Order: sequence, then structure tokens, then C-alpha cells
Amino acid sequence: MCAMITKSSGRAAAETPCRVTVCRGCCCGDGAKIPGVDHAGQIPRLRTALDGAAPVRASECLDVCDQANVVVVQPSAAGRAAGGRPVWLGLVNDDEALADIAAWIRAGGPGIAEPPGVLDLYTFKVSRRVREGLEG
Repeated sequence: MCAMITKSSGRAAAETPCRVTVCRGCCCGDGAKIPGVDHAGQIPRLRTALDGAAPVRASECLDVCDQANVVVVQPSAAGRAAGGRPVWLGLVNDDEALADIAAWIRAGGPGIAEPPGVLDLYTFKVSRRVREGLEG
């Protein structure tokens, strides 16, 4: 699972899992821009595939519309401690990509597990301004 348990004052603290953000702004999730995709079903299918390994939230526009549909995977506390950083995935418009993303997160996610090679095709870099907008 993509999580870490820490000790604080002799008690186990809550797990700090990966977090998944799915853009649902002006272009992502828009059937007119990306026809033939069940946009409304993407988030529920991703949550089901993750089986509780990470929370999934929808976000307003992440300002990378040319990459619609966008999914951002933020590392768990353990993943961040191991050097993992948020991974931006674009053009996530099929269930196979969602399954690969979910399998990677269940295996540990950024900083813990290597993503399936096919996810290299979806990964892209964003500007600092865009990145800080999500993390802020």
C-alpha cells in the first residue's frame, strides 16, 4: 500500500498515503473536447481500482489543457522521504491507463515503486507556477 505509519509520542500516527488529483476543469472531463471517453466514470473507476490505497479528488482546471485528461499522483510521506515527487500524467483517456496508475500506486507510487513503463508515455513536466498551484 502507498502509505507510511509514523510514531509520535509512542503512538502510531495515521497513515499518510499517496494522493491522486484528477483535473475536471475547462477541458479535462469535457466530452466535446475528448469524445468517446466516459469522463463521469473515470474517478469512480479509479477509486475502485485503488481499493482504498489512496484518496482521489477532483480539481478545477490545472492549467495544462493540452494534456487533457490530467491525473497528478503525489507521493506518500514515505515516498517523499525516499525522493519521490508529484508525477503529472496527461492524455489519460482510457481504462488501461487508469489501471496502470492504480497498480503503481498500490505498489507504493512515486519514490517507492517504479511506474509501469507505459506510464512514461503519459508523464509530462509542468511549469513551477502550475505545480505550485496544486501543492499550495
